[in-house]
Amino acid sequence: MHSNDAQMLVLTVLADRPLHGYAINTAIEELTGRRLGPGSLYGALSRLEGRGLIQPADEAAAAQERHRTMRITDAGRDQLRAELQQMAMISATGLRALGVNPT
Repeated sequence: MHSNDAQMLVLTVLADRPLHGYAINTAIEELTGRRLGPGSLYGALSRLEGRGLIQPADEAAAAQERHRTMRITDAGRDQLRAELQQMAMISATGLRALGVNPT
């Protein structure tokens, strides 16, 4: 899975509620039918946190703690919204090209 796809999936499931790594992957599996590998999941979490799009739900959690509960930030919500809107436009265009009426 492409790293941007993994990041998008993480933001999507965190938009609903704060979760820790295993619960994030479980929510992604419920959404897509596939789990992320540990490298994809924890790499996405690290990149998103580095960009300020997610942060620990408990500010006192140590940075090295693997089971931290993470939450989406306002910047993360803005990023997710922009990416979802772009995906919706691309999807609608592709479906029209295939003769499918996107609703």
